[in-house]
Amino acid sequence: MATDPSAALDTLIAAFRSHLAAATAEHDPDADAVLDAAAVLADAFDAYDEALYEETGVDTPLYLDDDSDDDDEDDFDDDDLEGDEDDSDDESDDDDLDGDEDEDDEDDSDEER
Repeated sequence: MATDPSAALDTLIAAFRSHLAAATAEHDPDADAVLDAAAVLADAFDAYDEALYEETGVDTPLYLDDDSDDDDEDDFDDDDLEGDEDDSDDESDDDDLDGDEDEDDEDDSDEER
């Protein structure tokens, strides 16, 4: 039997309230009460998302990150830039892509003669 999306939404809202209560009481994201409330919240969201989809064929526009892998190998950080040097400080004439000298450069060379 499919879960009623409205009932699942009520459960989700209650889970949000419990999470808020735990967070404001503990002020520590690693506190057991906060972690437990977060797990209940994630489960309530999954149940709502599934009930909504089963009833309507519509997904919620939200995605829960599975942070069971705390290594965050896919996260971008400054180490990912290793080997990429910033060439913005190099003042070269690479802007002239057709190989011709700029007219200003030619005028300068005539004045030097």
